[in-house]
Amino acid sequence: MKAAVFYGQKDIRLDDVPEPEAKSGSVKVKVDWCGICGTDLHEYLAGPIFVPPEGSPHPITNETLPLTLGHEFAGEVVEAGNGSASKVGDKVAVNPVYFCGECTECLRGDHNLCKKLGFYGLMGGGGGMSEHAVVPEYMINKLPEGLTTEQGALVEPLAVGLRAVRRSGLKAGESAIVFGARPIGAVTVQCLRAIGAGMILVAEVSDARKKKALEIGADHVIDPSEEDVVERVMELTDGDGTDISFDAAGIQETFQTAMKATRKGGVLVNIAIWEGEISVHPNDIVLKELDIRGIICYSQKDFADTIEMLEAGKFDVEGLITERIPLTDVVAKGFDELVAHKDRHVKILVQSS
Repeated sequence: MKAAVFYGQKDIRLDDVPEPEAKSGSVKVKVDWCGICGTDLHEYLAGPIFVPPEGSPHPITNETLPLTLGHEFAGEVVEAGNGSASKVGDKVAVNPVYFCGECTECLRGDHNLCKKLGFYGLMGGGGGMSEHAVVPEYMINKLPEGLTTEQGALVEPLAVGLRAVRRSGLKAGESAIVFGARPIGAVTVQCLRAIGAGMILVAEVSDARKKKALEIGADHVIDPSEEDVVERVMELTDGDGTDISFDAAGIQETFQTAMKATRKGGVLVNIAIWEGEISVHPNDIVLKELDIRGIICYSQKDFADTIEMLEAGKFDVEGLITERIPLTDVVAKGFDELVAHKDRHVKILVQSS
């Protein structure tokens, strides 16, 4: 079967790989759709970051690069191992989180903080940018009647946004600003609207993403290349700053600006995955008593709740999709397109079969 295999920086190849078979405790999925995640793009441009390099296999999969990419995907069950609750024909979304189930974090239910945390499609086992994927039974989430596998492929990024909003402690009516309206920033805007935020601001430079942010729930969009973000935020919040800020861009300027745009005693949530270190003056945190929080992926509850919210019509996923491409074009019209024309896109979906 065909699969998009990551070999190293700027090196993804559409390879012929053996088609996997379901074993006891696993489920085989015919992949319909898989999203290209910002994390995938980071790997392509600067990796390996999460992908385990040669000589350092992941402790759960025991694999290193080269390996198949793709962790935002959904499809149809075509084979179920012994004892599986899944049925052939089930439409499913895959929660790609590997966890050991034995460490302190897992035993208290924080599987996303597992000491051996891993991701299917980033750290081995296979990936969603392929025609078929075999995953552990616990990763399978059946989609309700009425939800498509295209919608299912967006559950994973939406769950990240939901996790970020929940980690922020947002109360209904509170204001928020999201820095960056690429996929994760965009889904955070949708989650803020769904949870009941008050005024939602977005800081973004791309014309296409500025337009998209307003379409999916932002009240105001501020272009840092045209105006001072902090000054504009203060105008819109009567000089206080937003209750909460989210950095979904992951660069020095956005993190520093987020600290300044957040009200005293407010919360800054970092969602972004960073390619390197930045400089932060601790007094910017201390003098405002800022609460800075990080997130990594989501809990199983976040994932399941996202599916329920999708079913209830809380999200406009069509508003997040900017391109659909076949697996055969995943490099040229997927990764290279995002590099060359990143200002045009929110989410590119790959049709795997």
